[in-house]
Amino acid sequence: MEYRTLGRSGLRVSAITMGTMTFGGGAFFDKVGSSGVAEARRQVDLCLDAGVNLFDTADVYSKGLAEEILGEALGPKRADVLIASKVRFTMGPGQNDVGLSRYHIQRAVEASLRRLRTDVIDILYLHEWDGLTPLEETLSALDSLVAQGKVRYVGASNYSAWHLMKGLAVAEARSYPRFVTQQIHYSLEAREAEYELVPIAISEGVGILVWSPLAGGLLSGKYGPDTPSARQVAGWTEPPIRDVPRLWRIVEALRRIGAERGVSAARIALAWLLGRPGVSSLVVGGRDEAQFRDSLGAVEITLTAEERGGLDAISAPPVIYPYWHQNQSAASRFGPADFRGAP
Repeated sequence: MEYRTLGRSGLRVSAITMGTMTFGGGAFFDKVGSSGVAEARRQVDLCLDAGVNLFDTADVYSKGLAEEILGEALGPKRADVLIASKVRFTMGPGQNDVGLSRYHIQRAVEASLRRLRTDVIDILYLHEWDGLTPLEETLSALDSLVAQGKVRYVGASNYSAWHLMKGLAVAEARSYPRFVTQQIHYSLEAREAEYELVPIAISEGVGILVWSPLAGGLLSGKYGPDTPSARQVAGWTEPPIRDVPRLWRIVEALRRIGAERGVSAARIALAWLLGRPGVSSLVVGGRDEAQFRDSLGAVEITLTAEERGGLDAISAPPVIYPYWHQNQSAASRFGPADFRGAP
């Protein structure tokens, strides 16, 4: 396993993080998986044996059941690993059972600690933006939790660039805990994060964890125009695919490279992401051990310049404004974080 430093923290995380959204299968999460304790324990042990040291969950996953299963599956091994969880989404019928108010954050974290059978969450993500709660209130609540020893590090997830930058500015101005990481959607199929979220990570020292790096399984190589994925059949809509022909061109390229190397298309897609600037770790999930074993093998692959260049070209995002103007007029003064457009 490869380990990388998370943002400007001193925390070292495995290049592959185990995701637990498939645990439990409660509410509508049965569309992505429904692993019980026994299967979860086997998957956790597999990842531990491979060197994974970060396990990612969220309170909203199966309405807390995923956290419960992770806590039970880890057992005493929890002392030797890192747990990341998240807060923001609806967890009850009350008006204050959602959002990033001090009230909800504190109650949600206490509930997560009980479910996870631990006294501290190593990384707590703000799972989504809350435009109704002042950032000062949210970050002050996180400051209290860190001071109490209930949270070690904080991060953001699914924030836009200005949300993230404002959070960093407020934290610096008030001496609140700084986001050390962001968890974002990023893949060969969806490279929008390269416009601003990846540049901010590089410029400001914020680690990147990637959720759904295989685009909900669509980049695994198992599916095509006439073979929809299990998630699609079940009605799962993340991530949205806006250019379907482009998606299948990317899949064909992944299949070709995988066939030449004797590995799956999924491993090639994950290896491409692991080689992108600013990426700290990929959050991978699976319905069974075989999927985890395949994903874990991605750390052993180093793409050639030709392979990487071909994938870059076929998946390149359009150069939108102001980037086309900057590419034409300012490229000679670009720094390492600037968006350079298509190769």
